[in-house]
Amino acid sequence: MPDLHWTIPVARWSTWPAAASAAPDIGFIEPIVRRRLSTVSRVALKVAHDCVGTDDVRVVFASRHGELRRTTDILRAISAGEPVSPTGFSLSVLNAMTGVFGIARGDRSAASAISAGPETLGYALLEAHAQYATQPGSPVLLVYADEPADPAYGTIEDEVQGGAIAILLSGEGAVGDLVCTQSVSSDGQPAHAIEPSPASHTGATTDTANQSCKSVEPAKPETRFATQSHALQHCLETGTRAAWQGASVIWHWSWHDRAA
Repeated sequence: MPDLHWTIPVARWSTWPAAASAAPDIGFIEPIVRRRLSTVSRVALKVAHDCVGTDDVRVVFASRHGELRRTTDILRAISAGEPVSPTGFSLSVLNAMTGVFGIARGDRSAASAISAGPETLGYALLEAHAQYATQPGSPVLLVYADEPADPAYGTIEDEVQGGAIAILLSGEGAVGDLVCTQSVSSDGQPAHAIEPSPASHTGATTDTANQSCKSVEPAKPETRFATQSHALQHCLETGTRAAWQGASVIWHWSWHDRAA
């Protein structure tokens, strides 16, 4: 399988760590809707809102588990012979966040949802790039949000650790370029992963328009992480190369500042 290589222009980006103690501020959502939202939808809406202005924007939402915890609660209710909330059922689909976001903004732009196991974020970046490339004049918002599955499902290989990331793809106002590569593993062996740097757990939203990233130095080795989201966040925050290795492929990310 040949390597895949693509570059996306980044105008803004935002993150929300799973370890954050404070609840995300989503005051732009009506209270009657807000109180029904899950943790995954709340953090997804927070980072999405931080990345967009008033213009319409296409959305690519990605999550390995999505609203699985809500769905699990529904299944438990059915098993116990209890009634299922129609609202809870309508919000249990993978693309629930995109519907809430579009309604809140009055934006009828196209939205899609992706789930691809531990490689979900990588393929979402590829989908966002493909959509942007077909219509560069229209920005694309990539939103990734996840949380571990309910313990009822047992041990899950390459389990997510939660949190959210949003990236606005737009040539207008781009502050840098994110280079994404998917390559075949040379040894076929799992990579040695390390925990994210302390900077990945600040609990603060990050905006590249206000943060200076270091230029990538190709000569330096890349750091590999336990999950794709930690690798990508490390690359965005530090401007250094990062990677994640799956069963047979390695995903690489690097950052290049644009000249002021």
